[in-house]
Amino acid sequence: MKKQWSKIALILAVFFGLVVNSTVMAADNETNKDSINEKFGLPIVVLGESLSDAQKEEVRKALEVNDPEMVEEITVTGEDLARYIQGEDRNARMFSSAKITRKEKGEGLVIERATPGNITEVTDEMYANALLTAGVEDATVIVASPIKVSGHSALTGIYKAYEVSGEKLDSVRMEVANEELGLATELAKEEGMSQEKVSELLTEIKKEIAEQNPATKEDVERIVSEQLEKLNLELSPEDRQLLIDLFDKMRNLDINFDNVKGQLEDISKDIKQRLEDVVGEEGKGFLQGILDFFKNLFQAIADIFK
Repeated sequence: MKKQWSKIALILAVFFGLVVNSTVMAADNETNKDSINEKFGLPIVVLGESLSDAQKEEVRKALEVNDPEMVEEITVTGEDLARYIQGEDRNARMFSSAKITRKEKGEGLVIERATPGNITEVTDEMYANALLTAGVEDATVIVASPIKVSGHSALTGIYKAYEVSGEKLDSVRMEVANEELGLATELAKEEGMSQEKVSELLTEIKKEIAEQNPATKEDVERIVSEQLEKLNLELSPEDRQLLIDLFDKMRNLDINFDNVKGQLEDISKDIKQRLEDVVGEEGKGFLQGILDFFKNLFQAIADIFK
C-alpha cells in the first residue's frame, strides 16, 4: 500500500510542479509587462474629449490602466484633429482612445484593439500600416472606445502622444498616413473587399516598394497592378488611381522602407493568419493534448488500485 501511495505522490508532485512552474512564468511575464522603460518614460494614455467620466473609467479598464500613477494621461480634442490633419473638422466628437508604450529600436510595432467590437472600420493591420507611414515604428499601441466608432480619430491621439513625449512626427507623413487609413476603409466598404484583403494589398505593395525602390510614378503603377493581379483583386478605375496616387506620394516622402521591412513582414504574417481558420488544426491539437494529459493522469491513478 505504501508503494501505491508513493506512486500517487510522485504523479501529483509532477502535476503540481508543472502548475507552479506555469504560475511563476505567468507572474514573471506580468512583471515584465508592468515594467517601465525609463528611457521613454511612462506609457501615455490618450482619452477622447467626448468621453463622459463613466466612459473614461471604462476605457481605462480596457487599456489595462491598473495604476493611474504609472501612466501619463492626456486628452485629444477636435482642435488637435484639425491641427494634425488638414481639412478635418475641429468640432468632431472624439471617442477613440489609446495607450502608447514606446519600445527600443528594433522591437517592432504591436497594435491591439482592446474593444474590437466598437472599432468598426479599422483593423489592427490598418492601424499598423498607417502608423508605419507616419513614422511610428517601435511601440505597443492599444486602441479602445466605449461606443461604436469608425476608429479613425485614434491616429490623432497617437500623434499627440508622440508630440507630448518630445518626438514630433513629420506633418506630411501624418497627412499621407491619414489618407492611407481613409482609403483602406473606403476600399473595404465600396469595393466589397474584406478588411483583411485590403490590409494584405496595402502591405504587399509597400513590401514591393521597399524591395524595388521605384523611381517614377509609372513604376508605382506597375507595382500596384502586379499586386492586384497577384491577389486576384479588381478595383474600379477611380479607386485604382487613388491607390497609385497614394503610393506615389509615399515614394516622394523621405521614408526609408528598408527600416520597416521586418515590420511589414510581421504585418503580412498577421494578415495571413487572420485569413486562415480561427481555430485551425494546431489549436485543436493543443486542446486535445491538455485533455489527453488529464485523461492519462487519472488513468494512472486508477491503475494503481487495480
